[in-house]
Amino acid sequence: MVEKEKVQEVLNKVRPNLQADGGDVVLVDVTEEDIVKVKLTGHCAGCPMSQMTLKNGIERLLRSEIPDIKGVVGV
Repeated sequence: MVEKEKVQEVLNKVRPNLQADGGDVVLVDVTEEDIVKVKLTGHCAGCPMSQMTLKNGIERLLRSEIPDIKGVVGV
């Protein structure tokens, strides 16, 4: 099972980019199936590009650094 602390460390790497655009990402949970649940906040929450940010940005980085992650979903 993927450790939440490791996921948080990786999210901290992408956080400055999101904050520069007035948004942020919050780790909600890591399931037993190694699915990471995050919540986009601030401007990211209502942004039309949020799904692209989630999949092409956050998920790609997390899976490259923690290969056991099966996916990332927004909640």
